[in-house]
Formats: sequence, C-alpha cells, structure tokens
Amino acid sequence: MAQVNVTINGRAYRMACDDGEEERLLGLGRRFDETIGTLRSSFGEIGDQRLTVMAGVMMTDLLSEAERRIKSLESELSGLRESREAVLNHNAQSEAQLAGRVDEAAGRIEALAQELNKSVREEQG
Repeated sequence: MAQVNVTINGRAYRMACDDGEEERLLGLGRRFDETIGTLRSSFGEIGDQRLTVMAGVMMTDLLSEAERRIKSLESELSGLRESREAVLNHNAQSEAQLAGRVDEAAGRIEALAQELNKSVREEQG
C-alpha cells in the first residue's frame, strides 16, 4: 500500500492509497485545497475548520449534483434503449410484411407466366 503527503489548507496529511493511485489522490487533494482557497478568497479568514467544513459541503453538493445528473442520463439511456428495441421490432415486422408481399407478387407473376405459356402453346398447337 502506497502513502502520499496531501497538502490541504497549508497542512500536510499523510494518506494511504492503493499502489498506482498516488497521483489520483494528490490530484483530489489539490482540488479540495483549491476549493478551500476559493472560499477563503470569497469569505476571508473565517477559521480553518469552518473553511474545511464549507469546502466539504461544497464538494458534497457537487457530488450530489453529479449523481443526480448520472441518474437522469441513465434514465434517458434506458428510454433510448427501449425506443431502439421498439424501432428494431417494427423494422423486423415491416421487413416480414414486405417479404410476404414480394412472395405474393412473385406467385402472381409466376401464375401469369404459366398462363401465358399455356396460351402460347395452345395457339401454336
């Protein structure tokens, strides 16, 4: 298990992570630290703990919005899949009907050809 030092609000925190996840954890720490910096520039020095709590709530709000958006997109995707399935079924039915009509037309053409052949033989015979 790897360990990294993540700096948040000017303080270093030693954190463990899975091997290969070091850069990701450092990036998350930087993002959280940037959020604290943004809040500090907006509200001034209101206390480290308060800034950290506000940043945590802000990040949780972002996560909640992302989860809501994902759920909405999953629902939309499900609807699109259902629509696709309905279109494929409709196309299959249309193809089957068309094939049936082509078979009927071919049967009629063949019957006409047989009648024509019969008429030609009768005239020749």
